[in-house]
Amino acid sequence: MYFDKEMLKASDILAKKIANAKSSENLNFAEPAITDETSDGLYAMEDDYGTSYYYRGAVEDNYVKFAGFYWRIIRINGDGSLRIIYDGTQAHENGANSTDRLVILSSYNANRNDAKYVGYMYGPSGSGASTSKSQAQSNTADSDIKTVIENWYKTNIADKGYDGYISDNVFCNDRTIPGKEATGWSSDTGLGYGTNTTAYGAYARLGANSLGANYYNPVPKFICENKNDAFTNEDTKKGNGKLGQKVGMITADEIVVAGSGKCNTTNSSYYLFKGPWYWSFSPFYIGPGGYAYVFAIGNGGILNYGSVNNAGGVAPVISLSADYVRTMSGNGTMSSPFEA
Repeated sequence: MYFDKEMLKASDILAKKIANAKSSENLNFAEPAITDETSDGLYAMEDDYGTSYYYRGAVEDNYVKFAGFYWRIIRINGDGSLRIIYDGTQAHENGANSTDRLVILSSYNANRNDAKYVGYMYGPSGSGASTSKSQAQSNTADSDIKTVIENWYKTNIADKGYDGYISDNVFCNDRTIPGKEATGWSSDTGLGYGTNTTAYGAYARLGANSLGANYYNPVPKFICENKNDAFTNEDTKKGNGKLGQKVGMITADEIVVAGSGKCNTTNSSYYLFKGPWYWSFSPFYIGPGGYAYVFAIGNGGILNYGSVNNAGGVAPVISLSADYVRTMSGNGTMSSPFEA
């Protein structure tokens, strides 16, 4: 379904930005966005629900106050819900370095010596090695970070009566395996289990390897290719229904469209820079030595990656329902965030 602009008529600024939406086709995603590139209109890209509209650069009018916390709008989903990322107990200006902009530190998974550990869920449970790609991606055991972030959501959102305002939208833990021709990595086995060196979809798509085709031309996307990787709470039509709570994290693709620039490019100007490094939802690779890595926003705001057993920051992502968005007022600035 395509987004109905009337759904946001309570907010003149959002309605105007959607009405003036621009195509993503001519954007150079390899270059960091250090100014507000959406001051007059948002950029559009297809997602799992229709047309999504996203913010990019040093945005100063995407602040939301919800459940007693401050958030920043990532994009308006194709179903009209508003995808937002946690940004603190107070409003922080772009470029501010503060641990308040994260909720907790956590490893992604305590163990790292198997391809299965790039998964938000994985299989088999325990420390036993995976013996096939289907087993590694079987979604039978929760990752450590899934447990942490869902516990935070239950305590701070659900138990305080806010769960009914949250949409059940897809979070894509993209474990597609495009192979070495796409990744540009000669050691890529394309197997995706055990300690076999394997790079995943976002690695190829976003040009993590300078020898890959997309290093200077990242091609981010919002559509989740495999239903098994499309994490949802109860929705089993578009997603896998494996989330215990309606919360996830930002994807590497969303980081790139927001303005990080190509991998390892410093950008402390765009709205996703928080200072300390923090996790994304996107697998990177099972690399040399048989160790699993996941994309992250590193120090300096760079799109980077971390070994899953490291303690990184967590910035929860939720989607406010279209019905709730209709009730919001404000102009989206630090001093007047969108809120109901």
